[in-house]
Amino acid sequence: MSLYDDAVLVLKAYEDQGDLRQAYVDHLAAHPDGMWKACGAGHITASALVIDPSRARVLLTLHRKLQMWLQMGGHCEPEDTSLRAAALREATEESGVTGLTLLPGGPVRLDRHPIPAPCHWHYDVQYAVLAPPGAVQAISDESLDLRWFAYDEVAGVADESVVRLLEATRARL
Repeated sequence: MSLYDDAVLVLKAYEDQGDLRQAYVDHLAAHPDGMWKACGAGHITASALVIDPSRARVLLTLHRKLQMWLQMGGHCEPEDTSLRAAALREATEESGVTGLTLLPGGPVRLDRHPIPAPCHWHYDVQYAVLAPPGAVQAISDESLDLRWFAYDEVAGVADESVVRLLEATRARL
């Protein structure tokens, strides 16, 4: 199965955020290249919120280009076999933590946000992952910093999209 086909199946099975979910499905139907960064109308991205083993903190990255505290995530790559695999790869690469485990049940949220031209939208499919006991993070080239934040600290450092992702993740946990 192609990554495109996987994305369509995942999105059609996702039961929340009906209008936004349909916008994702419509985008892919209109843009066969909608999985890839080269699609000027926007493209699917995959991200994951990293939860510590005690389920009391999240690991956020201070994104180098955006200068914002965000969950780990980014563009799908040709070697990704599924959205889950893309989200797990991105979380592992950007956090440096090995042994991350995706929460069961598919995406936690969807978040569509504008980005500068030449592309116009990121259609982010957001997952959550649990870090293993003793997890050690390592800053990637895409990050200025990595830091664990208690749940009640997130709203003070991150934007609403991260806060909504945390709320949805906590409800899933």
